[in-house]
Amino acid sequence: MVSEAEYLFYVDRALDGMTRILLELGDERANRKPDLPGANTPYQILTHCLGVIEFWSGQVVSGREVERDRAAEFTASGPVAELVERTAAVRARLAADVTAAEFDQQVRGEAPPHWRTFLGTLTQGAALLHVYEELAQHHGQLEVTRDALLGG
Repeated sequence: MVSEAEYLFYVDRALDGMTRILLELGDERANRKPDLPGANTPYQILTHCLGVIEFWSGQVVSGREVERDRAAEFTASGPVAELVERTAAVRARLAADVTAAEFDQQVRGEAPPHWRTFLGTLTQGAALLHVYEELAQHHGQLEVTRDALLGG
């Protein structure tokens, strides 16, 4: 089984990469959509990832009530520095949630219905694996989005 430190190492790599991209792009480009069908801005992609973390580690794994407006994640905009600060706060809460998690035990909160149907009993470890899955895929998406915005 993966350790807490190993898990957070990979999560941190994804979040570090995403925040580095937004800082590289700056406020104007981080809030611009590339000319690709259905694209989101880099700001929206990272905002969505923070929503994923807060919902899955906070509500599903830890059992905290989390109010999430998923649709708003895809219309979000603002200064990069504020989003980087929010990322640090969400990362700290995730680390605490991972430390408190019992990876082989059932989740403490409610997962979306389609997840319960697909997997049956969902463990805290599986829910945290989903967090990493989302971060890894969106980190790659953000790299492609950056390249499109920079014309590369």
